[in-house]
Amino acid sequence: MAYPANFRYTKEHEWVNVEGGVATIGITDYAQSELGDVVFVELPKLGAKLEAGKSFGNVESVKAVSEIYAPAAGEVTGANEELAKTPELLNTDPHGKGWLIKVKLANAADVNSLMDSAAYEKYIAEKGKEASA
Repeated sequence: MAYPANFRYTKEHEWVNVEGGVATIGITDYAQSELGDVVFVELPKLGAKLEAGKSFGNVESVKAVSEIYAPAAGEVTGANEELAKTPELLNTDPHGKGWLIKVKLANAADVNSLMDSAAYEKYIAEKGKEASA
């Protein structure tokens, strides 16, 4: 899977796409493949304040429950309601219809410190080498 070049990525495998001070946040294709079949997603309520690096929800799969971390601080302005009915969207379209939340960023520049797609792809390739060593 190609990782969209306009997104930014975290070491915890979240992606961020910023448009006009609002960030759309999701989990990467790598994250969903590691999780396996997603069966439930817990997201924050509208208006919730997120702190960078802190957990804001959970993704439950047939394998495990994993926390989702905020890549930047801000206020939740939207949540993907479709995931309540069809959590498998995280597996089938993690970088599109499987988005998690929208956040009005406290400081849009915060995402500049995150990895671009090339750096993220290198990161997960190295992670794969470590796992097989």
